[in-house]
Amino acid sequence: MGVAGLRAKIDTGASTSSLHATDIEPFERDGEQWVRFTAHLGTVVQLRHRRCEAPLVTRKTIKSSNGHAQMRYVVSTTLALGDRVWRVEFTLACRKSMRYRLLLGSKALIDGQLVVNPGIKYVQDKPVFPVSTLSTGVA
Repeated sequence: MGVAGLRAKIDTGASTSSLHATDIEPFERDGEQWVRFTAHLGTVVQLRHRRCEAPLVTRKTIKSSNGHAQMRYVVSTTLALGDRVWRVEFTLACRKSMRYRLLLGSKALIDGQLVVNPGIKYVQDKPVFPVSTLSTGVA
């Protein structure tokens, strides 16, 4: 989605990854289903947001740890973490009350062939993006 420098929470107990988004609007483009949304990317202290559009992968019912079910839109985008780059599906959800705006679930970790050590933080180097990757808001 052309965004760099996000901090993410790694959650091996969640199968699906999630991105904090608001103003979510489905629409049609060239006969295909798309979704437009505002991605909230900063921290509580440093607010950043970006208007994005992405093809709609699907809609998915997500059940939270407290048993509450919610229908969410799913988009796919490229994720770079350390020396790895791969496609990840994210559900769009309000994570306003959460410390991290991005949650990486177990499916993304498996697809990226990542191993989690819960005893350490921020072990990956920051990825280097080509300028063209950061120029668009389209996922």
